[in-house]
Amino acid sequence: MRLAPSPGAFCPDGIRRCRGEGADDRPDRGGHPRMDKQGHEHRLRGFRPNRKGNAMQFVGIDIASETHVFAILGEDGTVLVKPKPIAEDAAGHGALLAALEPPDAVLVVMEATGHYWKNLFAVLAAKGYDVALINPLRTHRFQGESLERTKTDAIDALGLARFGREKHPPPTRLGSQASEELRELVRHRDRLRQDFDDRVRQLHRLVDLGFPEFRRYVRTLDSMLATAILAEYPTAEAVAKATPRRLAKLRYDGRHAVGAELADQLIAAAKRSVGQHHGPAYRLQVRDICQDLDLWRRRLAERDDDIARLLDEHEVGSLLTSIDGIGPGTAARLIAELGDPARFDSAAALAAYVGVVPALRQSGKRRPTRAGITPIGNARLRTALWMPTLTAVRRNPWLKAFYERLRAHGKPPKLALIAAMRKLLVAVYAVAKARKPFVPNLAA
Repeated sequence: MRLAPSPGAFCPDGIRRCRGEGADDRPDRGGHPRMDKQGHEHRLRGFRPNRKGNAMQFVGIDIASETHVFAILGEDGTVLVKPKPIAEDAAGHGALLAALEPPDAVLVVMEATGHYWKNLFAVLAAKGYDVALINPLRTHRFQGESLERTKTDAIDALGLARFGREKHPPPTRLGSQASEELRELVRHRDRLRQDFDDRVRQLHRLVDLGFPEFRRYVRTLDSMLATAILAEYPTAEAVAKATPRRLAKLRYDGRHAVGAELADQLIAAAKRSVGQHHGPAYRLQVRDICQDLDLWRRRLAERDDDIARLLDEHEVGSLLTSIDGIGPGTAARLIAELGDPARFDSAAALAAYVGVVPALRQSGKRRPTRAGITPIGNARLRTALWMPTLTAVRRNPWLKAFYERLRAHGKPPKLALIAAMRKLLVAVYAVAKARKPFVPNLAA
């Protein structure tokens, strides 16, 4: 699920926590919780006040794949419930709920361990409990302060409960279902693309062994042309034996054929190829990989259609494509990672969350100096925005003018591009805030 972490809570994408200085706890004009520069939701005093006057419980849960361990401390640090294992099933969840006081008197603390926390988090949140999701690095540092050297699930559960009692971390809030759906689909598509690229690399190896000259005539092995030819003629030996007429008529996308010129070139190259690996094992691998690539290509196209459909139904996502340089894929990734960009306090806060702000370096009496761009931020978003920014500074008039002005003042190309990326994020924030299609002076 997509997180909108609070000050001091952990953002699962690796973003640093918010310390909450100068937090404004009032909602914005759209009724959204205000967010700081790290994308964390401001809340008063960390967690919901105990309105009924019951003694607070601090619950620490050590998360694992099949069995969790929970422990409960009282306000004075007394162990109310010793570490106890619960299964990741209905009975285990029920046992935990039975041990808890009413929601107003409980703060639950757990680490963001893979995806294993999500079901239990959802159950507790549905019952009204405040749950703080914490960066494991932060809890490890806290455990180190106590000089604790032994590590067990029971000790970790007690440590998380003690962390909740001493630090009072604010509860984590989850994003909308629409953003979560987009996030799941976008990341699923990324995994499909990774599988596709892995197959292409395997095909490169086999072609280098069996017909290295092939890539002089067919440049990209991930193309439909390449996979159609190699599925039918997987080695130089097979191509050399092909009849020119049959190879020329081979169709690769349902409409286009290889053609006589390319067929003659491939057959001539195959007859003098230095490729030495033509056995059955090599032929089978090439054919299997070509079939896999065809399947993955169709799946990627289907998932792109699914993502585009969800994006069209998203209030903000459909507006982001009005910005020159941001296509459906980039807009979907922005919504998947950010939810609603308008939840941030400002465009500067959004830029800080993504990680396109300069870092400062200062020591002692030395004056603060720029130390490049901070490495802390959402790396997925920076990667996703890099190519759209490259395109936008060439084709987008207002962003091109901004980029060229920076270059004219001596900014290195990479720093100017990062500044343009930040400017693009300003446009994203302006569109989300106004709930209107992009016009250049919105991002001024």
